Amino acid sequence: MPPKENLTHTERMIASCTGALLTSLVVTPFDVVKTRLQAQAHPTLWQCEQHFAHGVFDICQTCGVDPANVRFRGTADAFSRIYANEGLVSFWRGLPPTLLMALPSTVAYFTTYDMIRERLGSDRSSTPVIAGAASRTFAVTLISPLELVRTKLQATKGYSLLDVIGDVSVTVRREGWRALFRGLFPTLLRDVPFSIIYWSGYETLKKWRLRGTEGNLTFLQSFTAGALSGTLAAVMTLPFDVVKTRQQSSIGQPQNGMAVQSGKDSARQIMSDIVRRSGYQGLFVGIVPRVAKVAPACAIMISSYELGKSYFTQNRLAP
Repeated sequence: MPPKENLTHTERMIASCTGALLTSLVVTPFDVVKTRLQAQAHPTLWQCEQHFAHGVFDICQTCGVDPANVRFRGTADAFSRIYANEGLVSFWRGLPPTLLMALPSTVAYFTTYDMIRERLGSDRSSTPVIAGAASRTFAVTLISPLELVRTKLQATKGYSLLDVIGDVSVTVRREGWRALFRGLFPTLLRDVPFSIIYWSGYETLKKWRLRGTEGNLTFLQSFTAGALSGTLAAVMTLPFDVVKTRQQSSIGQPQNGMAVQSGKDSARQIMSDIVRRSGYQGLFVGIVPRVAKVAPACAIMISSYELGKSYFTQNRLAP
């Protein structure tokens, strides 16, 4: 059994913030590629001159461009063409809102999880399920408006943060403040099960490795357990990630264009439309960059967090 940590909230916050910063810097490029792949699968067809200026990749009914020449053909093609057309810095598009999200979200998520886990008791098999679900629901709801901005920024080529904020402002005036939480339901459908699967897997691997002995996992052990648990959770919850991207990337699109899909469409409607147009494989668009993002993200985050907690446990902060 691992020893009781007896950490302060400040120590937990510092440990989680450090992990969130490292994770965001490393995995944002994979998130950009994943979002572009998912957003292109059912784009809104704008007028011809707007069609390409805003990075919407599908056949243009006005100019008749072959979609094979404008669509990303996969993860490697997306990386290559984004780099060639937009430069290296474009892979960190959406980093400012990502950091604004990551810090409060991670602090809320990991601190809340640890508090609930300690209150329920780490020996109970149901603890990772309850603590994971409750902490993730709280954190996701807290940062949902920032997640909306980040997704729109990453999904749309040539858009600046000010452009996205302008689109969001117009949509809020038209639809009310609830528009800021567009995509919250599919995000919860993705993140709450993800959290349950992830923490259940991680805590199981942790108990198996320690086998009732005193101590904590090493950095490498935490890294490996986090990567394995994160990969499983990412694959199982990917369809909800696709739905979330579709809902959030549609904000600010014209309501009188061709083949417009309203951002108000329910998760079930969007999922049904994806299956009808692309088959069930359409629900797993972006699986490679998602796993390439989530696996190292989970590994870096949990190993950094555990390392930070170990440091503070062994070297108490001065009062």
